[in-house]
Amino acid sequence: MKGYTSSALLLGPALLSQLALAQQAPSGVVQWDIQKRHAPNAPNRLLRRAGPTHQAIIQNEQARGGYFATCEMGTPGQKVTLQLDTGSSDVWVPDSTASVCNKGSCDLGSFDPSKSTSYTVVGQGEFDISYVDGSSSKGDYFTDVFKIGGTTVTNLTMGLGAETDIAYGLVGVGYAINEAIVGNTHSLSSQYPNLPVSMVDDGLINTIAYSLWLNDLDASEGSILFGGIDTKKYKGDLTRIRIYPSSNGYYFSFIVALTSLQAISPSGNDTLTSQEFPIPVVLDSGTTLSYLPQDMVNQIWHEVGAEYSSRLELAVIPCSKKTSKGYFSFGFAGPDGPRITVRMDELVLDLTSGNPPKYTSGPNKGQDVCEFGIQNSTSAPYLLGDTFLRSAYVVYDLVNNEIALAETDFNSTESNIVAFASMSATIPSATQAPNQAAVTNRPAATSPAFSASSGFSDTGGSSKDGKDENASAGMPSAFGVAQVSVMGIAMVFAMIGSGVFVLL
Repeated sequence: MKGYTSSALLLGPALLSQLALAQQAPSGVVQWDIQKRHAPNAPNRLLRRAGPTHQAIIQNEQARGGYFATCEMGTPGQKVTLQLDTGSSDVWVPDSTASVCNKGSCDLGSFDPSKSTSYTVVGQGEFDISYVDGSSSKGDYFTDVFKIGGTTVTNLTMGLGAETDIAYGLVGVGYAINEAIVGNTHSLSSQYPNLPVSMVDDGLINTIAYSLWLNDLDASEGSILFGGIDTKKYKGDLTRIRIYPSSNGYYFSFIVALTSLQAISPSGNDTLTSQEFPIPVVLDSGTTLSYLPQDMVNQIWHEVGAEYSSRLELAVIPCSKKTSKGYFSFGFAGPDGPRITVRMDELVLDLTSGNPPKYTSGPNKGQDVCEFGIQNSTSAPYLLGDTFLRSAYVVYDLVNNEIALAETDFNSTESNIVAFASMSATIPSATQAPNQAAVTNRPAATSPAFSASSGFSDTGGSSKDGKDENASAGMPSAFGVAQVSVMGIAMVFAMIGSGVFVLL
């Protein structure tokens, strides 16, 4: 792993611009340190400013399958690097005495409570979080100092993973009702002020809200703004849409209505359909890939030339498709809601941390094999993870239960931070999507003509437009891959709450 780099010469122009913005930030804006690192031996668990605004720079750890930020815990502060997760709600960290850390795996840091004078146990043995891939973390709930850059949360409740097979912790920033202890005790009274709520309680931000800018796949950083938005990190209009509760009326997750999907390429446009429309999707930064209904995914795979590998248990695609000129347009909250464009360079991902495997037969023989960023799922709620979120600027308003979406401005070097005015204030600079009642209109589920398919085979450069008259279409035939080491298959349902989610 590459260590922390202090030399500005190694950061590159984009990172230098971000650092310059940090130095010019108005009073009340705080950002987490940028770190440059490789991430070898990635765990397989990932199957699954004006006013009081606080900003954190989060690192795109491609090999670890997520976005990470550095903070400090305890007195004196102990540095740890934690994964940002909008799909869960607890901040937790591995105990320095955990067996996984004793094996030398906790290279992103662990916490030693004996070295903190402000450490207090508040729930002995009550921290217990599990994920669908079988990984888990158990231990105590404790309170301690939590530092975000130059800003301090004085008494944050966190989990300490004494028994864990996960070598790094998470910063869960979801609804407090989705905390692990609430699910374990089946009692709403068990919830505690998690990080976003505590920031309000400490007067650091005005309302329980934040905005997320992940930047593109090749960038090494993104940002999260607690209590505000940055109008220079998106293009076009910022549009507010509803978050949907579970069937019992509680808000556990950031579920919105996906109401349309188009495949667009130089050879044509296709409207893709599903019997699941309107599709409940969770916007979840803790999930690397995106997961949609099987009938829709079959159409997507046909369009791009991806296919399912039973050996790898995921869809794969030739790596050359990364430069395809085709793209997808995701529509939300009815016909007049926001639309987000996702291009192929955000959807074609390296399959391994070393040399890529190759197709050994069929029309793609000899080509490198990559992972495709949209996979299939058989039940709701479905997930739009980092392969979607990188293309969107997303604002999460946990008080008014709204999400705001706009197309991201990749690699933006400008900043204009606007704080939420007060508790319950609506998202700044955003307009509400009209006619959201129209999400209940179900389009007929039909098979597209796949007129866009041949255009997705146009890989004649990084240009986003133009047409290659020699582009060929068709699904790749079966391939053979020997001794493939998959490095990140995305956590599937990380603490998305309970209950049936209803859009109708």
